[in-house]
Amino acid sequence: MALTLTDIEALFARRGAEQYSGEPVTQLEHALQTAQLAELAGADDELVTAALLHDLGHLLNEQGESPSLRGIDDLHQYFALPFMRGVFSERVLQSIQWHVDAKRYLCATRPGYWASLSADSKRSLELQGGIFSAEEAQAFIVRPNAPEAVQLRLWDDLAKEADRSTPPLSHYLDRARRCSL
Repeated sequence: MALTLTDIEALFARRGAEQYSGEPVTQLEHALQTAQLAELAGADDELVTAALLHDLGHLLNEQGESPSLRGIDDLHQYFALPFMRGVFSERVLQSIQWHVDAKRYLCATRPGYWASLSADSKRSLELQGGIFSAEEAQAFIVRPNAPEAVQLRLWDDLAKEADRSTPPLSHYLDRARRCSL
């Protein structure tokens, strides 16, 4: 069953106040900050929407607080996709789907990137398959919408700032509405 934008808004209302896995922000704050960073960078509605919804799988697949501490990869990058298929374009969905592999790619290709990751991101990286080899990195970056996923990942990494002011969820849901199918 596909999620409507009303369903997504209700999901954030119900679970958005939960802590974002070992970070100083809630799930909703992280989503809003990621979307805001995309918007400030001049991203279009699809990429801003992908930024807003990239971790929706955490809210749909309840695994408790910080599943990576218990050795669990919740596969959040895949979990929400069936609920969003038919609602958003493949560009939105693939940007979400590949944002974890983008972390693996950036660790392999950008010196100093791994060191910049939070403790939870480093822990989850190992559960998610670890750093890509050079061959895996080359194969990844040519996938459809992989460059968008890399950009999304960079915003994702920066969207963990306590008490950062952002526009409300309704602002970004309006952008999502404009690019929904």
